[in-house]
Amino acid sequence: MRRVWILGIALVLAVLLWARCGLPAFVENQLNRVTPHAPWVVSEEAQALHKNLLIADLHADPLLWERDWLQRSTRGHTDLPRFQDGGVTLQVFTAVTQSPSGQNYESNEADSDTITYLAIAQGWPINTWTRPVERALYQAKRLAEWDQRGGEGFQIIENQQDLWELITLRASGKSSVGGIFGIEGAHALEGRIENLDRLEALGLRVIGLTHFFDNRIGGSLHGVSQEGLTPFGRTLVTEASRRRMIIDVAHASPQMVRDVLEISERPVILSHGGFKGLCDTARNLEDKLMIELAQHGALIGVGFWDGAVCDTSPAGVARAIQYGIDLLGVDHIALGSDYDGATEVEFDSSELNILTEHLIQLGLSPGEIRQVMGENVIRFFLEQLP
Repeated sequence: MRRVWILGIALVLAVLLWARCGLPAFVENQLNRVTPHAPWVVSEEAQALHKNLLIADLHADPLLWERDWLQRSTRGHTDLPRFQDGGVTLQVFTAVTQSPSGQNYESNEADSDTITYLAIAQGWPINTWTRPVERALYQAKRLAEWDQRGGEGFQIIENQQDLWELITLRASGKSSVGGIFGIEGAHALEGRIENLDRLEALGLRVIGLTHFFDNRIGGSLHGVSQEGLTPFGRTLVTEASRRRMIIDVAHASPQMVRDVLEISERPVILSHGGFKGLCDTARNLEDKLMIELAQHGALIGVGFWDGAVCDTSPAGVARAIQYGIDLLGVDHIALGSDYDGATEVEFDSSELNILTEHLIQLGLSPGEIRQVMGENVIRFFLEQLP
């Protein structure tokens, strides 16, 4: 009998150890995939140009995954060494705080949440198991911890001065990377402006209004109502603008986008997405609305996954960038990879030079490539940050 008890306890401990250590790795390996491929062939011309780019990306989700992002990993799409290999200068890191079960692009209710299970499995603090705001705060603190341990290799960017210092480091030959903190869905505020204060104190600068479901701010592109901003949503947009925070309309319903453009005095971003005229999926907005965004000074981050561009090859992503340039002008196009965002891509952050290669093949000039690969993002934040 004693042996049975010992075996039972050992089995329970093994299951708990798997849930704590093995399960999160298994889940991430399933969700954040890089399609197997032979090594990309990059010309000397593209390598030389890529080496001198300031690469910046408007959306990635590594804060969601419990691994040491400062160390090289075989999981996911990003970590600091892979960013440095790929030449990344600036990245917007967003906190994901709720995601519905059965997540799809057409219609989702707000009454389920898969992040609860992920938070528990990864050993997040108990207060994060049920509270979106606590999840956002926890991920903000993780980013701060990377900043503390990263030295010159990684630093949080909160204002224009921080960004100029980062650019100066890069100009001196350092492979420093800057991170801007954002939230993917303002349901993380739990309907309280006071929670904006708590997140701002930890460096919040980008506010995605919605994610895959309708919330207290308004209607999601993938929700049920397709409504615009609620009264609280209007208050939030106005207050965030007053604080020089950047509004992100990725995942927002068309009516919400129009409402934001109506009341916002500052340009917004659509951090990750694509163009419906090129890739006709429920994930993308109509080209006409994208033109309205650009007319208000918006910056559009072109995604790397199938729902955004339909063709996820480097050539396909490059064609989506070219389509955006032709539609909106080169000043309004940027990268919005959605790396580590439960997406499958064909090149990770260490392989970004293959995108430069295909942009050259499409006939873009070096100046245009510099803009879309990062300089547009850096210019935008130099103008809009406090």
